[in-house]
Amino acid sequence: MDIRNVRAGADAGHGVSFNEAFRVWLRVACLSFGGPAGQIAVMHRILVEEKKWISESRFLHALNYCMLLPGPEAQQLATYVGWLMHRTAGGLMAGGLFILPGIIAIMGLSYIYAAFGNVSFVEALFFGLKAAVLAIVVEAVVRVGKRALKNRVMIALAAAAFVAIFFFAIPFPIIIIAAGIIGYAGARAGRPEFAPAGHGPGGSGAAIDSMLGEAVPDHVRPNTARTIRVGALWLALWLIPVIALLSVLGQVNVFSQIALFFSKMALVTFGGAYAVLAYVAQQAVEHYHWLKPHEMLDGLGMAETTPGPLIMVLQFVGFMAAYRDPTGLSPMLAATLGGLLATWVTFTPCFLWIFVGAPYIERLRGNTGLAGALSAITAAVVGVILNLSIWFALHILFRETVPVHAFPLNFDMPVLTSVDIPALVLAIAAATAIFRFKLGMLTVLAGSCAAGVALRLAGMI
Repeated sequence: MDIRNVRAGADAGHGVSFNEAFRVWLRVACLSFGGPAGQIAVMHRILVEEKKWISESRFLHALNYCMLLPGPEAQQLATYVGWLMHRTAGGLMAGGLFILPGIIAIMGLSYIYAAFGNVSFVEALFFGLKAAVLAIVVEAVVRVGKRALKNRVMIALAAAAFVAIFFFAIPFPIIIIAAGIIGYAGARAGRPEFAPAGHGPGGSGAAIDSMLGEAVPDHVRPNTARTIRVGALWLALWLIPVIALLSVLGQVNVFSQIALFFSKMALVTFGGAYAVLAYVAQQAVEHYHWLKPHEMLDGLGMAETTPGPLIMVLQFVGFMAAYRDPTGLSPMLAATLGGLLATWVTFTPCFLWIFVGAPYIERLRGNTGLAGALSAITAAVVGVILNLSIWFALHILFRETVPVHAFPLNFDMPVLTSVDIPALVLAIAAATAIFRFKLGMLTVLAGSCAAGVALRLAGMI
């Protein structure tokens, strides 16, 4: 990789210099609040409407295929566009800057949480945060549902996905794979229910489209030898630390468990952060016992209030896991290493998927079968997000739940008499602010935090 090759936009054929791109991607990173939808909206406004770096149609094409990949689609979309414009250096810059503010913010909040989480003021803040997060996740169900459930077949897929994961605890990857196969087969059979929604033509004067208009740049063309070299490099960066930890420390060590578990997550995080968080939460809470249910919600609240992908909550999970089991290190040092390790094995594969797959993804533009698979997967994700919102609601609004294990059923049922009235009132207020008054996410989160503190001062929580 030669930075000189991407230093000037003229060299890339689109007139956007590397320095100008750095400033714009830093701006995108600092504004990337609001989860995947908010982050994608920020990129669309800046890259498509304001800077005109990429056309509407190519932006949507890149987004659709990033949604088919495991990992956070917004971060991968930034990497994809950065790669199109300035090769590997541009992808590293765009994707790296996208997560850097979140890494710093989540680490700082994790220190505060670990040191002062039992202080009443901090507990009150996070009590309010959890109620707002519940409303935000419900709003995500509605938002994604409006886009994805455009016919009865898609509604049925969403309902089936919800029943499968909530009542029968069928693993999330199986649900996504099944939905993708159904969508692919349906689209190949010509079923209109699986056709992607039409989009109007994008402008032809965008920088990337001008660059790709006549002679396709070399880095955009598929090349088997280059694919092997790039794949080997990024696989080594990802897996060598994992293998080293397993070899030296064994599988029972917390750092080995963090490396292995989050590497697995990097392979199955299809459908965005909301879709996979239910699985992560269940494993971290019920299997590894790294966190308690309310702590997972606290971590999600942190990720909601900071820039960067929502999946940055995994850094908090790794932080708390190592903090609770420092293995001879000081708790804060172990926690720092655990959080950074979780981040490394979560995001390194994201660059692998883009740098290896993007040239082939570009060649697959317009593939009907893959578009149908995407439509079906998005519909199934709605059901998975609904499961996440109900899982959150059970642990926020009720102090007790009872596990139901009657084959083939496997789910938690709330104890109705254990309802938490202050949490219920706060959640309803947050939902009203979002759905009725259309208040912004940060406004709702700040108001909920203030309400939590007020309830603590009044002695109600």
